[in-house]
Amino acid sequence: MNSMNFLIYRGYAASLQVDPKSQVIRGQVIDIRDSIVFKGETVKEAEKAFHDSVDAYLEFCEELGKEPSKPFSGKFLYRTTPAKHRLLAIAATKEGKSINAWLEKAVDQALDESLPKEYQLVCTE
Repeated sequence: MNSMNFLIYRGYAASLQVDPKSQVIRGQVIDIRDSIVFKGETVKEAEKAFHDSVDAYLEFCEELGKEPSKPFSGKFLYRTTPAKHRLLAIAATKEGKSINAWLEKAVDQALDESLPKEYQLVCTE
């Protein structure tokens, strides 16, 4: 496997990996407790399999009366050293922000530098 791309559908994001040996595109929904995997021989097939898999997962959860795992709650735990925590507090205070607001700005800048704009547009769903 050598190439990695992403798809978004109904609020779920999936990573895709292309295996040149088997000529198969394998995918997996990311950041949920449950496992949703799919594959296809073309991008169109993989995308359709992704949509079908998410739809089937949501229908299955509904039949069981189970709440589907929700991706990307917007909360994550960031662990760091006490010294770095102190520096974060100082930098945030210096700008008149909370640590959370300061980190949000830093993450936005890092994402702008790291990801193409099409990912950022798609991920606003």
